[in-house]
Amino acid sequence: MRHLSVVSAIVIFGLVLSGCGFGGDRPSRETTSSVRPASPVPSAEVSAVAAKSAPEALAWAGPVPEPQAFTSAQRTVGMPVPAERPLAMLAPENPAGPRGGRTRVYSHSFRDAHPINFGKRSPRKMAVHGVDVSRWQGDINWAKLRSQGANFAYIKATDGGDHLDPMFKKNWRRANEAGLKRGAYHFFYWCRTAGEQADWFIRNVPRDPTALPPVIDVEWNGESSCKRRPSRERVLEKMQVFVDKLERHYGQRPIIYTAPDFYRDNLQGAFPNHPFWLRSVAAHPSKVYPGRKWVFWQYSGSGLSHGVEGRIDLNVFNGSEEDWHNWVAARSS
Repeated sequence: MRHLSVVSAIVIFGLVLSGCGFGGDRPSRETTSSVRPASPVPSAEVSAVAAKSAPEALAWAGPVPEPQAFTSAQRTVGMPVPAERPLAMLAPENPAGPRGGRTRVYSHSFRDAHPINFGKRSPRKMAVHGVDVSRWQGDINWAKLRSQGANFAYIKATDGGDHLDPMFKKNWRRANEAGLKRGAYHFFYWCRTAGEQADWFIRNVPRDPTALPPVIDVEWNGESSCKRRPSRERVLEKMQVFVDKLERHYGQRPIIYTAPDFYRDNLQGAFPNHPFWLRSVAAHPSKVYPGRKWVFWQYSGSGLSHGVEGRIDLNVFNGSEEDWHNWVAARSS
């Protein structure tokens, strides 16, 4: 009996100890334009780097850290991932096409919880559709999502200088396995230096020549813990530092994602040589962003699709299927 009591005490002590707060910091609360689902979402493991205010250099200098997020996930291509359901039985037949060839473009069959009549210039008449996702979409069935018409996906990777989306690594890997072209985006935090944020993105997003160009997401977000709204001059200065550093590292010019109010306040006439991804959920981009050329148009934040529970952002590429193949080929050459 005494022996059993000692064992029981050890077990109880272990259970109590495991319940103490030894976990990581709380995840980022940034949501950008992604929709929070009603179902629970996974918790993040993020660093505890404190925010600092420091002068920013406008020129890129010095080495940058290599990506670390995937070091523990390296494996031979084709090997099953432990504790995960393999995609072989779920993916569309030959999703990526012949090796080294063009990927198949699926026609879209998305629905919309709040459909908008865009008239003659409806995005639904365009050839190549895609999505953008973050932790708020939960566990995605990428094969089903692709068969619904998601030919590309932009996946949230980071925001600020110390937050990593807890679903990024899984989404990045699974989207590729399902045959989607995928890229990563960073939500810009106006209370951190641009250099810190660029280094954090580079540390966590692999330098993959087959990936789409990286994206800087710049917008005013009322849910952000950072309420700072810098002057237009300061906004452009910080953005320039960030995009220059990413372009040097990844060898691709970053895409700028933005929303109407932020664009009106800061970006009219700016960055004429950068590709833009424009949010416009009530009218064609030509009406909301007159004179601005664009590559991607986010036309809905209330999309519905098999493979995702809840709502998802819907996007379209500005061009034909042939334009898409040529644009992708130019990015990876």
